[in-house]
Amino acid sequence: MKRTLWLEDGTSFVGQAFGVDVETIGEVVFQTGMTGYQEMLSDPSYCDQLIVLTNPLIGNYGVNREDFETTVPMAKGLIVKEVCDAPSNFRSTATLHDTLKRFNIPGLAGVDTRMLTRHLRSLGVMRGVMVDGDSTWETVKAQFDVLLPTNQVERVSTKRAYVSTGSGPRIALIDFGAKLGIMRELVKRDCEVVVLPHDVTAEEVMRYEPDGVMLSNGPGDPKDVPTALPLIERLMPTLPIFGICLGHQLIALASGANTFKLPFGHRGANHPVLELETGAVTITSQNHGYAVDEASLATTGLVVTHRAVNDGTVEGVKHLHHPTFSVQYHPEAAPGPYDANDLFDRFMQLVQENKQKVGM
Repeated sequence: MKRTLWLEDGTSFVGQAFGVDVETIGEVVFQTGMTGYQEMLSDPSYCDQLIVLTNPLIGNYGVNREDFETTVPMAKGLIVKEVCDAPSNFRSTATLHDTLKRFNIPGLAGVDTRMLTRHLRSLGVMRGVMVDGDSTWETVKAQFDVLLPTNQVERVSTKRAYVSTGSGPRIALIDFGAKLGIMRELVKRDCEVVVLPHDVTAEEVMRYEPDGVMLSNGPGDPKDVPTALPLIERLMPTLPIFGICLGHQLIALASGANTFKLPFGHRGANHPVLELETGAVTITSQNHGYAVDEASLATTGLVVTHRAVNDGTVEGVKHLHHPTFSVQYHPEAAPGPYDANDLFDRFMQLVQENKQKVGM
């Protein structure tokens, strides 16, 4: 069936439908990773977004039960050059087409994704509508008069607390849209992980007597999550805190810094990041549309620790007076190299040092 992507500037891309047969609207973003389409679709940070994959063939290794990053994917759509209907992989249990149908996600194939990506790089990410059958700009333009929702974090966060047991440190994981990979890394280090909703208060967190706090990734604009700021401000002097992606941006906002929207974001599996202290360059997995404004850090107590090699934006900070640090990228993702995975070990060390300090 014919399916068309219309961008809000009137540009259209015509292809073939796959996945579920529904019309949808969302922010159109591009992702440059050659693999990982299952993880992308199920990453809560892609909530309400139409994902353009730049790799030309998608679906060739199928989908399996183990690699989901959440139980119910929240992406609004998937746009590819070519979709594979006959995957070849011993781990595969379903095709990409069947998986999209299962989770009510429409797909669009047969599109010149190189042209679409260059368009978004030139003009910035924008809203898009996917419609079936014949359509014209006149028939779809009214859909762009509707504002997209801003409550993505509320929708993807857990509604109630739950625990993954372990005999090591107790970590409070604040779920702004946490990937399961973060939980896996903490459990691998024998942590007891208490997962808490995005709007939890500092007093509620402290009732669990955690040894450290993890602020997860999540979708949308960090300024749409104001309830997190007093939580972070209250906990920073007390407990070690490690923030990832949205958690990183929220730490900056809670400290008095500012954030801004990038023209087309960082979404891919091979973004080089420079660690300023060591001079080491790490190859990282990233998925974010906002960044911390470095000029606004001057009076916050935060200093830059990591910087993006490609565009110089802030990729990590630490607090000069509190046991708090964060990174903009995803150290749990391990998109091939495991360069960034040691950040979880650094967090564990910070937790142990703080426990010893408190016990003295």
